[in-house]
Amino acid sequence: MFDPSSFCEWRIRKNAVESRAGLVVAQNARAAQAGAAILEAGGNAVDAAIATGFALGVVEPWMSGLGGGGALLFWHAEEGRGYAIDMGMVAPRRLDPNDYPLTGKAGGDLFGWPQVEGDRNLVGPLSICTPSWLCGIELARRRFGTLPLRELLAPALALAREGLRVDWYATLMVATQAAALAQYPQAAQVFLPNGHPPAPSWTGEPAVLPLPALAATLERLAEEGAESFYRGGIAADLLADLRAIGARLSAEDLASYEPRLVEPLSVSWGEARVLAMPGLFGGVSFARAADLLDRTALEGTQPSARSYCAYARALRQAQAERLERLGAQAPQPSSTSHLCVVDRAGNLVALTQTLLSLFGSKVLSPRTGILLNNGVMWFDPRPGRPNSIAPGKRPLANMCPIVGLARDRRFALGASGGRRILPAVFQLTSFLLDFRMDLETAFHTPRLDTAESDAIVADARLGAEVLQALEPCAPVRCAFPLVYPLLFACPSAVLHELESNRRFGIAEPMQPRAGGRAEALRPAP
Repeated sequence: MFDPSSFCEWRIRKNAVESRAGLVVAQNARAAQAGAAILEAGGNAVDAAIATGFALGVVEPWMSGLGGGGALLFWHAEEGRGYAIDMGMVAPRRLDPNDYPLTGKAGGDLFGWPQVEGDRNLVGPLSICTPSWLCGIELARRRFGTLPLRELLAPALALAREGLRVDWYATLMVATQAAALAQYPQAAQVFLPNGHPPAPSWTGEPAVLPLPALAATLERLAEEGAESFYRGGIAADLLADLRAIGARLSAEDLASYEPRLVEPLSVSWGEARVLAMPGLFGGVSFARAADLLDRTALEGTQPSARSYCAYARALRQAQAERLERLGAQAPQPSSTSHLCVVDRAGNLVALTQTLLSLFGSKVLSPRTGILLNNGVMWFDPRPGRPNSIAPGKRPLANMCPIVGLARDRRFALGASGGRRILPAVFQLTSFLLDFRMDLETAFHTPRLDTAESDAIVADARLGAEVLQALEPCAPVRCAFPLVYPLLFACPSAVLHELESNRRFGIAEPMQPRAGGRAEALRPAP
């Protein structure tokens, strides 16, 4: 039997970043630096989130980018209210459910659906949904931002012109998908030079994968605006590439896509309140788990065995109800990135963005350099179910960005990790609101995961008392946090302490690239 403890002789910690101005936290610290630079240039939290999101699509293109979708929560400090932007993907109007016949075997990858012939719902041209992220963040910029798109694109454009830096983690990410990428020549040409995953030099000399087409697309966006992606020259180039390989995405799909500015769910949490995404995202299950949580188990200064049992019961029931309505899913690695921003005015942003699987559909548009999502995989391929594949339909998504609002502190929080997102966000919310932990303590406190329907995956550091107490809830599988695979989601958060006006940020300790960057304080005029 695999013993994860044999791989955990080292102990990893991250310090929280602190600022009296603004700060950005992301799954890649270079992207966070792009957002911090926007804050220093006078942008607000929405501006910084958009710049960080663009940069993430360059420095970790396997996770998110122009070819994907997402969800955004914004706390408007001056107005004292929250806003949610649904930028979920939509199936092409010309999609035909008959293109996805079942083989009768169990499927693989993220959700464990029954297998589709040729894995057409997982990879390749028939797995692509309408890219929606850019349209959603452009709505956020126009409604809440302060800076022009050109300025927000500048850091990402500089990174794209530099090319993708190849370090050991980039090598790992490409290597895990090398066999699939090799089946798609345009993606292989970019990410598999000489037919193999790229590797950094043992001498420390920088290795770079050129991204000229992506850089050119970002430059066109800066000149022509987001309209070019949905109705202009970029759209024409993208659609020409996709038509050539038989994708169903059409000009009508791009031109008609509309993100949704909606009211967030407001979830009571003791004396505090949590804002969450409504609709097909994870916010509904978050709210249900909050209703089910036994708050009498949350007494004391730190979580007890009883607390973890309460988490497990609430999460398992909420997720079971979700799966009963929407079909079975299995927790496998996903391709998602999360970022959080707090600015000097106290505005908060939690933004989750995704291609869904690592490298999405594995289809790369050669004219634009854009990796396309595999959003069709979010649908249940079995007909006659609430989440079944259908043209023009929005699928189920696990993204769960939140904003927490207490009397003396506010925070933005979210994670990547598929079905592991909800358990991580839920427990961290409790750590911050019920046990009044600081961010650094909360992110280093062991958690459990309830993504598996037949077992609880528990951090072995929880200790024998907690592990034994969990057994009546479900069989317990112990694991230690690892760099890869990441077994307990990959969260990040920012927190604003209102009385002291101090701001803090932190990212998942086991994610080597994740980190925060603070805005440099400007001298008083």
